[in-house]
Amino acid sequence: MSRRRNTPDPTRFVAYVRVSTSEQADSGAGLAAQRATIEAEAARRGWTLAAIYEDAGASGKSLSGRTALADALSDLDRGDAAGLIVAKLDRLSRSVADAAELLDRAQRAGWALVACDLGVDTSTPAGEAMANVMSAFAQLERRLIGQRTREALAAKRAQGVRLGRPRTLPAEVAARIVSDRRGGLGWSAIARALDSEGVATAQGGARWYPATVRSVYLSNEAQVVA
Repeated sequence: MSRRRNTPDPTRFVAYVRVSTSEQADSGAGLAAQRATIEAEAARRGWTLAAIYEDAGASGKSLSGRTALADALSDLDRGDAAGLIVAKLDRLSRSVADAAELLDRAQRAGWALVACDLGVDTSTPAGEAMANVMSAFAQLERRLIGQRTREALAAKRAQGVRLGRPRTLPAEVAARIVSDRRGGLGWSAIARALDSEGVATAQGGARWYPATVRSVYLSNEAQVVA
């Protein structure tokens, strides 16, 4: 059963501030400057800041790995606050696509997202329109990235470059998998045995999965003499 979301006080917000390691000494992007901007905006609009979450030394290239942001989003998902406020949108993410994902999440969940620098404020019609514009650019960004990737791969194929990771799995490991399978062991059992012995995968990984074992078997069955 899903947990019912609380009905938050519409004036109760949480805030988020972030700096990367390279920005620590930049007063314009510093934590104190972000806090001052957020507190001034909250005071101007009569909002209460329930908490200010801080990620220090965290990159804005991805949403993952930022514990403070995760905590802020958990508050919003529970309905402990009506919205999230940041001094600059790039404090949330430097990726337009990731920022648009958060905007979409806010709209679907019913909490407001406010970025003081760009006029993004999903609690107002104008701010919501700005969010929709950003979502359109995010879609364009994803399509352009996909197009550039396809063109680059096509160019490499035309040059005769063999794409994909080179096979690095030792022949004796492949032969063992084939032998174990022919001996009646299941995919999961073989994977567990390889894991327990610390046998690395073809890409150097430390974890074997049944599907990986099956793929190695199918690729090498005909090459291993019974």
